[in-house]
Amino acid sequence: MNHIYARTYQQVFKAALGFLPWREPELLQGPACLEQLPGKVQELGINSVLIVTDQEIAKLHLMDVLLIGLDSLGIKYLVYDRTVPNPTIANIEEARGLYLANKCEALIAFGGGSPIDCAKAVGARIARPTQSIAQLKGSLRVRKAIPTFFAVPTTSGTGSEATLAAVVTNPDTHEKYAIMDPSLLPHYAVLDPLLTIKLPPAITAATGMDALTHAVEAYIGRSNTKETRQWSREVVRLVFGNVYEAYSNGENLAARTNMLQAAYLGGKAFTRAFVGNVHAIAHTLGGFYNVPHGLANSIIMPHVLEYYGQHVYGPLSELADVVGIAAPTDTNQVKAEKFIEAIRALNRSMDIPDKVSGIQPEDIPLMVERADAEANPLYPVPQILSKKQFTELYDLIRE
Repeated sequence: MNHIYARTYQQVFKAALGFLPWREPELLQGPACLEQLPGKVQELGINSVLIVTDQEIAKLHLMDVLLIGLDSLGIKYLVYDRTVPNPTIANIEEARGLYLANKCEALIAFGGGSPIDCAKAVGARIARPTQSIAQLKGSLRVRKAIPTFFAVPTTSGTGSEATLAAVVTNPDTHEKYAIMDPSLLPHYAVLDPLLTIKLPPAITAATGMDALTHAVEAYIGRSNTKETRQWSREVVRLVFGNVYEAYSNGENLAARTNMLQAAYLGGKAFTRAFVGNVHAIAHTLGGFYNVPHGLANSIIMPHVLEYYGQHVYGPLSELADVVGIAAPTDTNQVKAEKFIEAIRALNRSMDIPDKVSGIQPEDIPLMVERADAEANPLYPVPQILSKKQFTELYDLIRE
């Protein structure tokens, strides 16, 4: 990758971002706020909705309040609960078929990042019925309004309720890629901490560290702004202050509320400032081995930050100050190293492994190709990596 071309591309793209039609979702926030959603649907004059979720959510009866409310108001609904982790093109097309066949008028995504991404991609296909998912891959390919879209996150990590991206997996080619367009930003987001109370500790940990990854990559990249830096610092403060408590004491409503806020702000930060090489590598692990995205980010992040070295000492030293782990006399390098070690310590405290098991050496060349293609020239990373450097990182993260 020609570095001058990549940096020029990133600068032009950053300038263009300021002209995009950004919208922020209208928020319903606080314990039991899910009860308000059916009334909001009715208020908008919507008579029929498709709810996109997964089988685990359906089994937990987390949607009961929503379904009872919709029933009581005479609003028709259909539930698509076959979304898989790392949603596939088949999921999207199946859900879209149900939406059209039942003359639905809006989408409600209920779950973690996978149902929300699936619903976004359904919206993209409804807006662009003649375009395949593969043709919508990349940036600004939708450019038309999607149906009214409500996002109800049940995890605190992906921030999908605040982003313009839908991540899709093609299981036939092991490819994982994003559709990115401002039209995919949800119109409404429901941040109800009661929906996260029963989240298993391992998922609480991985999704919480996913939120941290979003904030850190947005902060150290070259497309950040005053706003995104402020959001990222707040995410770092919230995650370090709450993720272990949410992991070890899932009933703590204050910690759960703070983690939902961290996920939302992290989504706002990275959808405007982008992510980086951590995500480029993590997406390949999801595509090839179905490694959950948050877990992949959690493991990879400290390795990549360490690999960047002096390229990130400045911004990481600032984040070390945010969480109060540095001494006044520490150099930027020492502060940055302390911050990376604090991430590792947080991972260890929540039983997140240091390496990824199961990576096959023969898969690495293709994963390197795909990580490089995703990251370059788009991601405004602190250090543009060559394919050789990507290969070195895969060797560092695998057991």
